[in-house]
Amino acid sequence: MDEDYGRLMVRSGNSSASLLVFDSDLDDVPDRGVLSMGSSLYVDLTADSAAIPLVLALRYEAFDGDHCYEPYLAHGNYSSSDLTSSLGTVVSFSCSPGFVMEQGSGVIECVDPSDPHWNESEPVCRALCGGELTEPSGTVLSPDWPLSYSKGQDCVWLVHVGEDKRIELDVQILNIRQNDMLTIFDGHDLMSRVIGQYLGSRERFQVVSGESEVMIQFQSDPDDGSFFQTKGFRIQYREVERNDTCPAVPPIEFGWKSSSHPSLVRGSVLTYQCQPGYDMVGPDIIACQWDLSWSSSPPTCQKSPEPRQCPDPGDVPNGVRSVRPEPGFAAGTVVRFSCNLGYELEGPAHISCLGGEAGEPKWSEKSPKCVLKYEPCPNPGVPHNGYQTLNKRSYRPGESLHFFCFEGYELIGEVSINCLPGHPSQWNSPPPFCRAVAYEELLDGPKQEFFRSTVPSHQIKKKNSAFAIVLPVILLICLIGGVYMYYAIACRQPGRPRFRKPLSHRHAYSPISVKTDFSNSVYEAADTREYEVSI
Repeated sequence: MDEDYGRLMVRSGNSSASLLVFDSDLDDVPDRGVLSMGSSLYVDLTADSAAIPLVLALRYEAFDGDHCYEPYLAHGNYSSSDLTSSLGTVVSFSCSPGFVMEQGSGVIECVDPSDPHWNESEPVCRALCGGELTEPSGTVLSPDWPLSYSKGQDCVWLVHVGEDKRIELDVQILNIRQNDMLTIFDGHDLMSRVIGQYLGSRERFQVVSGESEVMIQFQSDPDDGSFFQTKGFRIQYREVERNDTCPAVPPIEFGWKSSSHPSLVRGSVLTYQCQPGYDMVGPDIIACQWDLSWSSSPPTCQKSPEPRQCPDPGDVPNGVRSVRPEPGFAAGTVVRFSCNLGYELEGPAHISCLGGEAGEPKWSEKSPKCVLKYEPCPNPGVPHNGYQTLNKRSYRPGESLHFFCFEGYELIGEVSINCLPGHPSQWNSPPPFCRAVAYEELLDGPKQEFFRSTVPSHQIKKKNSAFAIVLPVILLICLIGGVYMYYAIACRQPGRPRFRKPLSHRHAYSPISVKTDFSNSVYEAADTREYEVSI
């Protein structure tokens, strides 16, 4: 009831003098309703003007004091665990299509043995101003249906169904004022094509959309001061199959198609493609024409002529390969290689088949190998007073390392050593070292320098020692033999007097330039002894 145009009073009794329990001018309607003190209620409804009609909806119910009253939901339904609504009864509510549950609770329970009542108030089902509907079928109601809508309304509903469907709108009731407007758009927004716009009242009719979405807008005049009873509108919708499409086309063998539209409506375009190795015969695009026929028959995909190919590069021992695309090795094919655990790739990780206009296709590179993965040899270190070439922290199997000594030092050992593969990898020889050259060797002339450069150092040492021993012996023998020969000849000549002549001079030997460890007292005295010969 509109309180601006009347007054409702409820009394607990059977006369206008009974106890007043509700006055619409003073009280709000309580959540639990109005309860009488006895078995009677007196209802008094007065209007401010006889020219203004009043609308009143009341529901009453008699119930036992030890039970809760039977619940009620306008424009909805409920399910109860006990139809007598005894203590502990649980009730669940749901609204009718087109209505939305507001206020209250969707589930209530009868509680309190001393004063049985529902723990929550019953909900209210209302027709709202706008919303989004996605079910295959449903209902759109004017605001506050079945009561009259208010002025100044601007409501929008979006209805969406399956992508390949259309929407049929059954406008069952349309009773709005001439200054109000109901508009239906064929799309998901207010910029879509308008398929219907209505004013006033109209008999039941249907509207079918061209898309899977429609937008419904209702606007009521905010300045219309006139008042008369209106029902608003009630629209039932459902999704329907299309009847404005071209016939379905079968799938293409060895290929596929894509459509510009979810359904084959007028103007839809189908685009065809063939699998690799197949050529298209016929148009790759066909369109749905206005007479609902296709512009051409669908194409077919036929096997392409065998292309020239690169030779099979073969498998890689201790590794695997992958080919893209497969099968065959036509121009553009890429073969990738990888090695098993414990092996490493020696060569390119992938090769490509290059197709030439003039010649046969060929591979971009030779296939790689999978070789055992060895640990590197560590650097053995730089010799003291020497240096290395290609000084690194570690060396791969097969690499060589060279050593050199600074001036004044000679290399003892191998000049080059090689890293031999293994687990672990090792050098084939220990590293050399640099030894200082002896001082006496540095004093030798060009001859000994030449001699050292042409004869190994250990041979030079042996020859120097032999020379130091043999030379004094030879000189001593020659001296003794010369003296003996001289006096022997002089004694045999007649008339020559005999005489004794001491050997007063010394025979000194030149110092040996080569140092030796030889030691003998006989040869050391050869430089200082005097020899006496008797004639």
